[in-house]
Amino acid sequence: MENLDVTVLRALRDWRAAGQHALLVTVVRTWGSSPRPVGSIMALRGDGAVVGSVSGGCIEDDLIARYTQTGAQDALPRESAPQFARYGVSAEEAFRFGLPCGGTLELLLEFDPDAASLRELVQVLDAGRLVHRSVRLTDGQVELAPADAPADLSLDAHRLVNTFGPEYRMLIIGAGQMSEYLATMALFCGFAVTVCDPREEYRGSFDVPGARLLATMPDDTVADMQPDARTCVIALTHDPKLDDLALLQALETPAFYIGAIGSRRNNAARRQRMIEHLEQTEETLARLRGPVGIYIGSKTPPEIAVSIMAEVLAVKNGVQLPRDLDVAHVKDRQALAPAGSACTVG
Repeated sequence: MENLDVTVLRALRDWRAAGQHALLVTVVRTWGSSPRPVGSIMALRGDGAVVGSVSGGCIEDDLIARYTQTGAQDALPRESAPQFARYGVSAEEAFRFGLPCGGTLELLLEFDPDAASLRELVQVLDAGRLVHRSVRLTDGQVELAPADAPADLSLDAHRLVNTFGPEYRMLIIGAGQMSEYLATMALFCGFAVTVCDPREEYRGSFDVPGARLLATMPDDTVADMQPDARTCVIALTHDPKLDDLALLQALETPAFYIGAIGSRRNNAARRQRMIEHLEQTEETLARLRGPVGIYIGSKTPPEIAVSIMAEVLAVKNGVQLPRDLDVAHVKDRQALAPAGSACTVG
């Protein structure tokens, strides 16, 4: 499943290239509770077709009505400089548009964005690069500039800058049953998924449409992928010959999440092995997560995959998670199995 922003921009590019009227809607401010975060985008075509979302649906319905019913009193223009629209200012309006109690959001509406600029933007994203898209509020003129890192949307009296990036990527080392569940969940969450496993007996039964399956050695795969700050690397084989070097290769990159499955004893042994034989230190291994996953009492492969995916999303979204459980407050030692996994504690 493609990154939602890229899907929206790709549809908008195609509509404008075909000469169709279209609107790009961006959430630029929120107050109180909001269904969608700042920076969320939606594309609206002149006939009412929509890709993306800025709310739970009612605001989209209002924008569609105002954009397609040209004779209405509050109809939106087909050609104009960017305009702001605010929803949920009053309790009555918040209720009407299905916003949470006290929720208000402000949108920027861009009318008929330039087709050539959209084509260039999508090309940059398809090439795997991060980009700042800057919109001049007086006339809607757009400038694109390379970005070194993800950034929050910025808005002042003259310009809006939104940063777009390529898909988040997940590299799974190992093509076992749990990898199938994790790959499926990651695809559903908008990640581009690569699974590598040089073992033919595991690759033969792996079947997840949309995931790329490679037979290359994991450390070579990491080197070829060149993980960036939108990439996570997860080792699921339990085989040090496959996992260890790939994890060390990943630790030399800006990947936002790097981890391996296994019991706490096995993960401790991995760290000790890397320190004794691979010239690592506690400091160089500080970003290595293991056991991967958050503790949800999971026992089966799909439940374990849920716990891993939950932790990946939490780290991606900036949620601070405890790295361990307090042994003194856990009566059942099985609760100290890999956070979120069913492996035995040792």
